[in-house]
Amino acid sequence: MPAELLLGAERLTVRLGGHSILSEVGIALHAGEVVTLIGPNGAGKTTLLRALLGLVPPASGRVAVKPGLVLGYMPQRLSLDAALPLSVGRFLALAGPRAAISAPLVAAEIGIEHLLARPVQAVSGGEMQRVLLARALMREPQALVLDEPAQNLDAAGQAELFVLLDSIRKRRGCGVLMVTHDLHVVMAAADRVVCLNHHVCCTGRPEVVRDHPEFLALFPQGLPDAIAPYRHHHDHGHLPSGEVAGHEVAEHPHA
Repeated sequence: MPAELLLGAERLTVRLGGHSILSEVGIALHAGEVVTLIGPNGAGKTTLLRALLGLVPPASGRVAVKPGLVLGYMPQRLSLDAALPLSVGRFLALAGPRAAISAPLVAAEIGIEHLLARPVQAVSGGEMQRVLLARALMREPQALVLDEPAQNLDAAGQAELFVLLDSIRKRRGCGVLMVTHDLHVVMAAADRVVCLNHHVCCTGRPEVVRDHPEFLALFPQGLPDAIAPYRHHHDHGHLPSGEVAGHEVAEHPHA
């Protein structure tokens, strides 16, 4: 039985300022999977996330959201007033009264309990990424939407973060939709990859996408053999959403 659809879109088109940012994009996130969204700068990756979250109205197409879905969102960056007296613990608590678990418990899960009393403006860039991830988890979301979660992290920090994300999705059973520009991360951490350049260039398992002509056109440097994913015999096609052809996904009109 296929995993439950949490969040997705079909033939989604977004226009901003008279310009087409997304054209007939299809994407789907199911429970327990990690989907990574890649593409060059200006490809519309963040716009797609915002459209899926209902923050940007589509010109046409359909957005599907599981009824009652609890979402956790980690933005690419967050600006805070340097003069605002705000500790990390207080910042997490501001996730709101609907928070399902306490800040100390989430901090322990993410490994930042030592930061709770520190002013949020005093944490490093890498520490702030973990703080933002902890904040996204406060409501025990069924779906995590992460915009460049590995920025400000060195290679070791990235590896630690994605081990952590993998343990979170396995323990909680949540789906993870993640924007990243790091191709090492894409191939190491994703169940499915969506390559975007205003439209979906290609989508599928990492080992399929990395050999796709449109992926190679966008990323001609390819990937070092040392981090190449395993290969398997690919004897089926994919729908724009990434689903195996022949398996229908129910979609709902965008409200």
